Amino acid sequence: MGPHPDHGHENEHSQDPQSGVLRAIVFGVSDGLVSNLALVMGVAGGSGDPSVIVLAGVAGLLAGAFSMGAGEYVSMRTQREMLESELALEREHIQKYPEEEQAHLAELLAANGLEPDDAQRVAAQVHRRLEPAVDFHALFELGIHPGSLGLPQSAALWSFFSFAAGASVPLLPWLLTPNALVPTLVVSGLALLTVGAVATRLTHRKPWYGAGRQLVVGTLATAVTFLVGTLVGVSAS
Repeated sequence: MGPHPDHGHENEHSQDPQSGVLRAIVFGVSDGLVSNLALVMGVAGGSGDPSVIVLAGVAGLLAGAFSMGAGEYVSMRTQREMLESELALEREHIQKYPEEEQAHLAELLAANGLEPDDAQRVAAQVHRRLEPAVDFHALFELGIHPGSLGLPQSAALWSFFSFAAGASVPLLPWLLTPNALVPTLVVSGLALLTVGAVATRLTHRKPWYGAGRQLVVGTLATAVTFLVGTLVGVSAS
């Protein structure tokens, strides 16, 4: 029997259909965690009143989650409308000028490595049906894959809930105990390490590298806002 095919190498170059969702979740959780941790600790530095800290944390969670969700929806909706407009224009050109567009596709295929005769045959085969022709032109001319436009509603929901999940971590200790400064730092530090390690799945870095980087970034942001909160609280008292 011959050697088994190396499916690992094949999978290495295949696109994980869940990678886009994972990316949105990881970045949303990271944003929510760091931003609300910095906010909560900044307020804690300026005020020892747990109710004020909780109010700030809840406000930060809701404001950030709605901002992330709305921003993602508008951004993706605008991008999708632009791409759909370009696809419609490409479809119209193919219907009006089929021979010219077929010749143009053959040129693009040849420019990407096919022999001229092969490029002509492929272009002729593709142009037998409208939608495959539109897909090929969109890919080679515009860099668009029509099947990967994404849904703005889904992106908005993922952004909203992932941000809220991250932002809830530094808030929860204050809901359980009035003196939650140290528990917040411990729980949030562990969460920063976890999010940073998970994020390395997207970058192929070592988990310890992503975990350490995330912890350093979160710690710096928290230290700055806590110091500012302390200074503002002292000057206002």
